Amino acid sequence: MASLPEVPRIIDIFSGAGGLSLGFRQAGFQSVFAVELDPPAAATYAANFGNHVRCGDVRDVVSFAQYPAEVIVGGPPCQGFSPLGRMSATQSRLTRHGELNALWGHYLRALHDVRPRAFVIENVPEFLASREYATFRAAAVQAGYDVAQGVLRAEDFGVPQKRRRGFVVGLRGGQASLPVPTFETLTVRGAIGDLPLDPTGEDLHWGRQPTPVSLERYRVVPPGGNRFDLMRARPDITPRCWLDKPTGSTDVFGRLRWDAPALTIRTEFFKPEKGCYLHPEAHRPITHREAARLQTFPDDFVFQGSRTEVARQIGNAVPPKLAAAVARHVRALLAPCATLTGVMDYLPVADA
Repeated sequence: MASLPEVPRIIDIFSGAGGLSLGFRQAGFQSVFAVELDPPAAATYAANFGNHVRCGDVRDVVSFAQYPAEVIVGGPPCQGFSPLGRMSATQSRLTRHGELNALWGHYLRALHDVRPRAFVIENVPEFLASREYATFRAAAVQAGYDVAQGVLRAEDFGVPQKRRRGFVVGLRGGQASLPVPTFETLTVRGAIGDLPLDPTGEDLHWGRQPTPVSLERYRVVPPGGNRFDLMRARPDITPRCWLDKPTGSTDVFGRLRWDAPALTIRTEFFKPEKGCYLHPEAHRPITHREAARLQTFPDDFVFQGSRTEVARQIGNAVPPKLAAAVARHVRALLAPCATLTGVMDYLPVADA
């Protein structure tokens, strides 16, 4: 097998804003082609990686063979597998036609066209237990790839956020595995503690204008608290729907803690009623800049689109720091493939 290029190439399918690509770039890889259906996300990708991103439907790519690369990465749309099941209008239309979960087949088509040395898939943990993944895995093995899969916790790799994601690593000419956690700990304070408590309105540090009653509700919730604290302390200003449902998720209307990781950052982090998104100290939801930091996007990463579109890109992204850990591991796996034919010791698959 030919030696590994000094700067290995990747193709990113279903790239989103580029969280996976950024992590791989931080590990010494170069993106040479990407596909993304959502125009604002594709514009963000182009602003940070170049105009080799194709904004359009992956099904319209006639052949991936014209884009040689050592690694293919990507996260096929997960809403069809996710228990949250929140879909965009486009995704809902695809689901009505039974096509959303079938998009993984185009990732497999890219593997057949390009024949990369390795591939990485990121998705919700539920994807790993799906019939679609079982079919994909069997096809990848038949194509000559050793395949490892498991669930990684972002907080185990230095991401200041509790986030569980399913990962698949495939390797041609060697034994695949997932990276071992570094157990580097980063807290909310370490990620956003240097930002002004009052949003500046610049550089994604955007504030909102809460109503007086919303502001009063914010003041009641302590660090680490949630809607149940509001219900106990101030039932008079608690929404009726919460009073009528005294059980349920404990992260709704939650407040972050300075000295702990955040809970999962999703696409509507600017709405406290959607999760644990109140700032640890200020009486407001976190800003887009704070959410991007908690996802480990650097401040010089350029986002394109409206506030809602940028929030969706941030929440849907693979945390770049987690992606970089996977990328470094993949690069280590590729090195012996290029030079050795004997058996080597590989790191074990991370526990789910």
